[in-house]
Amino acid sequence: MTHPPNAPAASAARGTAQAPARPAGLPAQPSPAPVAGPPAGRGAWAVGRERLREAATTEPGRLQILGAVLALLVVAFGAVTALEVTGRASAADDVVSRSQPLSADAAALYRSLADADTTAASGFLAGTLEPAQSRARYARDITTASRLLVKAAANTDGSSASAREIATLNEQLPRYTGLVERARAANRQGLPLGGAYLRYANQQMTSALLPAAERLYAAETARLHGDDDSARAWPFLSLALGLLALGALLWAQRRNYARTHRVFNHGLLAATAATAVVLLWLVAAHTVTRAELNGARAHGQESLQVLNTARISSLTARANENLTLVARGAVLTEDGKNDKYEADYTASMGALTTALAAARELADDDAGRAPVDDSAARAADWRERHKDARAKDEAGDYEGALVRVVGAEDSTGRSFDQVDAALERALAHEQSEFTRSAGAARDALTALPLGAAALGILGAAGAVLGINRRLSEYR
Repeated sequence: MTHPPNAPAASAARGTAQAPARPAGLPAQPSPAPVAGPPAGRGAWAVGRERLREAATTEPGRLQILGAVLALLVVAFGAVTALEVTGRASAADDVVSRSQPLSADAAALYRSLADADTTAASGFLAGTLEPAQSRARYARDITTASRLLVKAAANTDGSSASAREIATLNEQLPRYTGLVERARAANRQGLPLGGAYLRYANQQMTSALLPAAERLYAAETARLHGDDDSARAWPFLSLALGLLALGALLWAQRRNYARTHRVFNHGLLAATAATAVVLLWLVAAHTVTRAELNGARAHGQESLQVLNTARISSLTARANENLTLVARGAVLTEDGKNDKYEADYTASMGALTTALAAARELADDDAGRAPVDDSAARAADWRERHKDARAKDEAGDYEGALVRVVGAEDSTGRSFDQVDAALERALAHEQSEFTRSAGAARDALTALPLGAAALGILGAAGAVLGINRRLSEYR
C-alpha cells in the first residue's frame, strides 16, 4: 500500500495554519495578568507589625492591645513583688535564726576563753592544790569554747574569713590547755616554773586565741549587718511597677468613661482594687519591717555589742589583776617603768567604765538599766578593793594582797563575780528585746509573697474580663 508523497507536508501545513481572523468591530481582549506573589523581603515580623498597625486603627483592636498590656503589668507587679519580698523575708529570717545567733555565739566563745584564762590564774593563786570549784569552772569554759567552735564550723562557709579564724582557734586551743596543765603540775610540786608556764599560757591566749576570737566575732557581726541591710532595703522595682500598673488601670477606666459614659467597669475596678491592695500591703509591711529592725538594732543589737565589750573588758581586767600577783613584777611595760599587768588592768577597767556608760544610754527601759547600774556599782567596789590589794602588795604584804584578790569575802574576785553576773542579766534582757523586734520584722513579710502573687493573678484576670466586656459590644 502506498501513501501520497505530499501527506507530511499537508500535516505540517495544518499545524501551522493561522487562527481565524477576528470579526471586524470587536475590541482586542487583554491578556490575563499574572497572579501577584508576596512582596519580596517581607518576613513574619513585618507582617506582624502591619497587622498590629491595622489593629490599632480600630477600637476593638485598641481594646485588645490595652487588655494585654494591663494584664501584663499587673502580673509583672505581682511576680516581682513576690520575688523581692521573698528575698527580704529570707534576710530577715537569717537575722533572727542564723546571723545574730552566730554573732552571739562568737561573743560567747570569746567570753569563755577569757574566763578560762582568768579562772586558771585564780586557781594558780589559790595555792598548790587548786580548788575544785575553780577547776570545774575552767573545764566548763574550755568545754563551752570547744562546743561553740564545732557549732561555728558547721554553720560557716569553708572559704570565708570566719573559717580561717575557726581553724586558728582549733589549732591554738590545745596548745593553750597544754601550757595550763604544765603550769598546774609545776605548781603542785611547788616549783617556780609553774608561774612561767602560766604566763606563757596567758601570752598564747592574748596573742593568738583572743585576737582570733575577736576577728571571728567581727566577721559574724558584719554578716549580721549585711543581712539586716538586705532585709530593710526598699523594693524600688516592685514599687515602681505597682505605681505604673495602678496608673495604667486608672487611665484605662477614665478612657472607658470618656467613650461610654459608664462610671464603673467591674473587671477594671477589681484589677485596680487588687493592685492597690498589694501596693499598700507592700508599703505597710516594709514600713513595719524597717521600724522593727531599727528597734532591734538600736535597743538590741547595739546594746548587745556594748555589753559584750563590757563583759570582755571585765574578764581581761580580772586576768591581768591575777597575773600581777603571779608575775610579782617580773613583766614590765615597754618603757620598763611599770608593771605590765597592772597597766593592762587599768586600761581594761577604763574600757569597762566607758562601755557601761554607753550601755546605760542605750537601755530603753528600767529592766535594761537596772543590771547595768548594778554592774557599775560593783565595778566601783572592785576598783576600791584593788587599790587596797595593791597597797598591801607594794608594802610587802603579799599574803594580805592575795586574800584581797582571791579571798571569799570582800575581795576583788567577789566584785568581779558580781559584775559578771549583772552583765549576764543585762545581756539576757537585751537579747530577748532583739529577738522580739527582729521576729516581728520577719513576721511582717511572711504572707506578702503569696498574697502578692495571688492578687496579681486575680488582678490580671479582672483586667482581661473588663476589656472583654467592652469587646463584646462590638460583636
